[in-house]
Amino acid sequence: MIDLTHFNENNEAHMVDVGEKAPTKRTAKASGYINMSHEAIQFIIKGAAKGDVLGIARVAGIQAAKQTGFLIPLCHPVALTHVRVDFDVDVQLARVKTTVTASTEGKTGVEMEALTAVNISLLTIYDMLKAVDKNMVISQIHLETKTGGKSGTFVFDDSLENLNY
Repeated sequence: MIDLTHFNENNEAHMVDVGEKAPTKRTAKASGYINMSHEAIQFIIKGAAKGDVLGIARVAGIQAAKQTGFLIPLCHPVALTHVRVDFDVDVQLARVKTTVTASTEGKTGVEMEALTAVNISLLTIYDMLKAVDKNMVISQIHLETKTGGKSGTFVFDDSLENLNY
């Protein structure tokens, strides 16, 4: 059985002690989608009255990665060395895929930073386009890969993608 690291021997929540860990280079890549109407996707392609939707969503994602330790109660603040936010716009399917890669050299990983940045980037897209389409759906947010640290490398198992957890 795997012990959850955020609980002590009395089953009380606590912040994990990373003081004895050796710093290593750590990266994490996460992604997710926002599906929307064909009308809404045109505002991304042609520009919106509020401005560059994806440019603003990119900055929001970067800011979110930097604030993760303040948003998630037991998450350590991490000195990020790099955050990259990429978008893949699929006009035919009327959806945007957001992919975030976060990096650090430290004692704890950056999975939560990458996942937080994906969520906030997608929520920013929703916020900017909600006047056009309130039926947008954010989905499939997940960790794609992570490297570094004691647990080593993780790669998302695509064969599990359609399971209902």
